Amino acid sequence: MAKNTPTDTRPRRGVLELPEFNVVLFAWLLNYPWEFLQVPFFRDMPTADHWEAIVLCTRAAGGDTLIALFAFWVVALAWRKRGWVLRPHSGHVAAFVLVGVAVTVGFEWHATVVADRWAYASRMPVVPVIGTGLSPLLQWIVLPPLVVWLVRRQIGPR
Repeated sequence: MAKNTPTDTRPRRGVLELPEFNVVLFAWLLNYPWEFLQVPFFRDMPTADHWEAIVLCTRAAGGDTLIALFAFWVVALAWRKRGWVLRPHSGHVAAFVLVGVAVTVGFEWHATVVADRWAYASRMPVVPVIGTGLSPLLQWIVLPPLVVWLVRRQIGPR
């Protein structure tokens, strides 16, 4: 049994180096401002009480962060490798994006059609056939590759 001694040169592995922690961190940091930038594209959001809008955007960014973590785990299970994000290839990134897009399309449909939790404003372009707003869709096309890039830069191979 090895003990950490002053002569032990192995690097310490902490929570800050876990791929999941970094996916959550960077997904949150990227999705939170995106949610505020989308406000004009959702009905009632531009006129909502300031605190209510902050709570709604915070909750949405939290949901987006959980979707990113779920997508990370799907890719990790598919390739049987939690460290895929440290040396990603195009298949990893495409799967990460596609899982996020699929979950988002499902949630947006449920929220806007089934549960009537929110509605798009007239300025939100809606993607034909799937009925999802362009802004939430672009969110899951643009941000996940940036999450992967940031995670790799943060904890990837040196």
